[in-house]
Amino acid sequence: MTDSRKPVFLVIGAGAGIGGNAALRFAAGGYHAVMARRSDEAGLQRLVGQVEAAGGSASGTLLNAAEDGAIEELVARTEADIGPVHAALYNLGAQIGNRALDQTPHRIFELGWRLATFGVFRLAHALFPNMVERAKTGAHGTLLVTSATAAMRGNAGQHSHAAAMGGRRMLCQTLNAEFAPQGVHVAHVVVDGAVDAPDTLGKLLGDKYEAFKQKKGREGIIDPAALAETYWHLAHQPRNCWTHEVDVRPWSDVAWWNDNPDPQIDARGKGFAGPKD
Repeated sequence: MTDSRKPVFLVIGAGAGIGGNAALRFAAGGYHAVMARRSDEAGLQRLVGQVEAAGGSASGTLLNAAEDGAIEELVARTEADIGPVHAALYNLGAQIGNRALDQTPHRIFELGWRLATFGVFRLAHALFPNMVERAKTGAHGTLLVTSATAAMRGNAGQHSHAAAMGGRRMLCQTLNAEFAPQGVHVAHVVVDGAVDAPDTLGKLLGDKYEAFKQKKGREGIIDPAALAETYWHLAHQPRNCWTHEVDVRPWSDVAWWNDNPDPQIDARGKGFAGPKD
C-alpha cells in the first residue's frame, strides 16, 4: 500500500545557512520540510514562514540531537504524523574551535563524536528500515550528510572535530556499502570552504563577519542557496549514477589537499590549484 501524503525532507541542523536553504529548495520541489534545530524557536519559525511564503509547506521543532532517543522520536513522530521521510539532511557540525590537546576535556571530545558521528548512526538506524521497505516499490531514499575539510585532514587544534568528522566520513562509506544495494543513497558532502551562514560563520566571526564576506567577494564564499541545488541534485540522481562523495568550494579557494604547498611549487601563495595570472 502506498502512502499518499507528501514526501518529507527532514533537516537536522536547520539554521539560516545550509539547512534552511536546503529546506526551501526541497519544499519548492514538492516536499514537506521538517526542520529541527537545538535552540532559537523564533529563528526556526522564521524559516518555516519563509518556506510557506514561497508556496511550500514546512514545520519546525526544537531538538537536542545529543539527547538519548531524541532523533529516534523525531523520525517516528514525523513518519506517523506528517509523512514518509524520503530524504534527510544531517547538517549538524561539531566545531568547537581550535583547542590544544590539554585544553580539550574528555567530555568535549566525546560531544564532538556524539554530534558528528553517533548522530548520523542514530538517524540512519531510525530512518533506513522504512526507506528499505519503500525502495522495494521503487521509492529510493536518500541521506545527505554535510561534512567539512576536517573529515579529510586533521590540523593542529582540531582533535575533537577531525576525529569526529573522519568517523562521519567512514560511517557514510559503511552505510553505503550495506544500504546502496537495498535502495538507500548516502551522499557525504565535503564543504571545503567558508559558507555564508549567519547562524554559524556569522556567530563565529561576530562583528568581523561582514568585513570577512566583503574581502572574500561574492564568488569567494559558498552561497548556501547554490549548495542547496547540489543537495537537490544528489537526492534525485538515477540509481545507476549515484554520487557517494562530493567536495565543494569557491573557485578561488585552494582544495584541502593542497592547502600547504612547498614554496618552490607555490603559485603565489595559492598552490597548484591557485590562479597563476
